[in-house]
Amino acid sequence: MVMVTWTDIQRKRLTELNATGAQRQMSFATVKDRNASFKKLESILISVAKLRLEQLRTEKKRPTLSLMEAKLITALNDNGFVQVTTPIILAKSLLAKMTIDEGHELFSQVFWLDDKKCLRPMLAPNLYYISKDLMRLWEKPVRIFEIGSCFRKESQGNNHLNEFTMLNLVEWGLPEETRHHRLAELANIVMQAAGIANYQLEQTSSVVYGDTLDVMHNDIELASGAMGPHFLDGKWGIASTWVGLGFGLERLAMVKEGGQNVRSMGKSLSYLDGVRLNI
Repeated sequence: MVMVTWTDIQRKRLTELNATGAQRQMSFATVKDRNASFKKLESILISVAKLRLEQLRTEKKRPTLSLMEAKLITALNDNGFVQVTTPIILAKSLLAKMTIDEGHELFSQVFWLDDKKCLRPMLAPNLYYISKDLMRLWEKPVRIFEIGSCFRKESQGNNHLNEFTMLNLVEWGLPEETRHHRLAELANIVMQAAGIANYQLEQTSSVVYGDTLDVMHNDIELASGAMGPHFLDGKWGIASTWVGLGFGLERLAMVKEGGQNVRSMGKSLSYLDGVRLNI
């Protein structure tokens, strides 16, 4: 017997309403059964969404993304990290120091404002820039982090956004033999603050940093970690051991809330705190 599955429109609607993977993969004996089941499931998901909006209004008062950012700041401050803020508009020359030029695969994802400036696709160039001075002014280890918006022309899958919130942290001047342990330790600090216990660390590679250590939840990459000395360091006049991690906060929030669509957790006019507003 050939089973009937959701139409594309039905599946898209269920994804918007944060239906689980199992719910989005349901099959039916007839079209009539499918359509009846869709109406019932849509109604249930809308009720759940309205309850969540009411909890935001009466209890939480702040979206999960904002609450998570506050918890991460506190956790990192408590572990000796200093928060910094840097410009969203990035000079092309700073991006080139990250080896991202016309021949780099990330170059086409950049939102260019003119031939010399863009919206930053990552936080690392600015952190590199100020770290050179901070390592001159402060005793090592120098521990800093930034949380802020980044912009890329990403694919429109469930795990990508054109505007997303990054947490980048870096620790300069630690003993070289402690780097792997320190990366795992810092990942644990962030994941505990985010309220996510189920994660794995995986060795992989990056188009910018080479060999990296990724923080994974099932098949979702939550963060990528790297360490130095690294060949990029010399472009910024830096010679030091270091470890760093970059987290996507919307992905952290999606996993924390059991969501299915990262767009629902980001800055949006269509969603609020994971809830589609056209309900």
